[in-house]
Amino acid sequence: MSEPTSLAWFRRDHRLHDNAAFAAACDADRVVPVYCVDPREYGDRPFGGPDSFDFEKTGAHRARFRLESLADLRASLRDRGSDLVVREGRPESVLPEVAAAVDADFVTVHTRPTPEESRVESAVETELRDGGVELRRFWGHTLTHLDGLPMALSDLPDTYTTFRKAVELAAEDAGTGDAAAGDEHASDGDPGGRDPLPEPTVPPLPDDAPDAGDLPAVSDLVGTADANADRAPDDRGVLPFDGGETAALDRVESYIWAGDHLREYKEARNGLLGADYSSKFSPWLNEGCLSPRYVKAEVDRYEDRRVENDSTYWLVFELRWRDFFQFQFAKHGSDCFHREGIRERTDIDWRRDDAQFERWAAGKTGIPFVDANMRELNATGYMSNRGRQNAASFLANDLRLDWRRGAAYFETRLVDYDPASNYGNWAYIAGVGNDSRERSFDVRWQANRYDEDAEYVKTWLPELDALPAEYAHEPWKLSGAEQASYGVELGVDYPEPMVDFSD
Repeated sequence: MSEPTSLAWFRRDHRLHDNAAFAAACDADRVVPVYCVDPREYGDRPFGGPDSFDFEKTGAHRARFRLESLADLRASLRDRGSDLVVREGRPESVLPEVAAAVDADFVTVHTRPTPEESRVESAVETELRDGGVELRRFWGHTLTHLDGLPMALSDLPDTYTTFRKAVELAAEDAGTGDAAAGDEHASDGDPGGRDPLPEPTVPPLPDDAPDAGDLPAVSDLVGTADANADRAPDDRGVLPFDGGETAALDRVESYIWAGDHLREYKEARNGLLGADYSSKFSPWLNEGCLSPRYVKAEVDRYEDRRVENDSTYWLVFELRWRDFFQFQFAKHGSDCFHREGIRERTDIDWRRDDAQFERWAAGKTGIPFVDANMRELNATGYMSNRGRQNAASFLANDLRLDWRRGAAYFETRLVDYDPASNYGNWAYIAGVGNDSRERSFDVRWQANRYDEDAEYVKTWLPELDALPAEYAHEPWKLSGAEQASYGVELGVDYPEPMVDFSD
């Protein structure tokens, strides 16, 4: 009898720790780790559906981060006597070919809840089945396992607070952290408990394993111009965000333990400048270089060894927000991407104005707090949560431009993009998603509250550096004489505001 051989299909789970799909693949005697560079994830694509528009699917910042993550994963596998086979092409074409070449018995993968990712999984499953190969799915990107939810997915609350309280109560009652009582093992083989899986022992490659292949360059994926824009990190950025599991674990160590920043997370999380006002774990979480269960285990260990306070709770609180949107998309599917949202709101007159949208995207709205955040996003692929809320609210609520175009622009630019978190938060701000409360932000109040001395604005808008903080946030208040005195002429050195805030 031949020794069983598996394929480990890596997607957005570029890690060896707490990786249920890879661990299951390693139960075979031979395993071939595979990554497919899917051309559908790059270049200009239509958004789809009514009132569609074209947008760039993946920009240079995330493409660089992804390739660094794959290089790190490949290096880790080679250190363990294995390798990462990289192929360019649609997974439903690539994986059956590799499976046939090595006579694989099964393929493992982490499943994802959004329709686009689910369609790819289904196509792969169909093609593999035709070749007599089984696709085994695992759920492994949330803190709470899908099978650990204290309610059926169809009964999932559409408000975060209700969801959070139910999950916290179930975890407390079960005494297992993040699983339902009795959920020792999920139906697909994933553990439902809170402890992360250990790194598996990696079996060797089969003798007939295909050539590993080369990783593409950033320019191969996004074009030379965009790739060059991402070549040198902007020294104003909060972090360089090096991709990969190694960098992810280093960041956890430096933020939680070496820097001891976790104890002040709640108080500092609305910061705008510097590496440590928040954890900055999101790029590694969303690309799968870091497991949320690993983060939770480190928080637990920190509480045991150093301090348990509101800040340690709040980091887990934010991980549950991330979970919430993953499960919302599993529940509502493609409705989450509709302009009317899951609330089917038809009472909002969404506009299309390409010129206004381009001003917003370029950070030239004439509203400094919005512009500073958009320029940080364009230069680095990142902006704070506070900045995202304000930039999104300005587009959706002040300009009333189609919120999906803003969300799609974030999809292109963000180094930490995740479809559920990104579109879920945009819909929330736009008033068509979760929670019925009005989510419009007073951008001027927010600027003065969170950037009191205008240090952030002046960092990203150096043309306003000479202005006092009040005028740096509201330059339209400058008289003609003051503009001349400070050397800032509206409409020349800095744009006139798109919205009349003169009251």
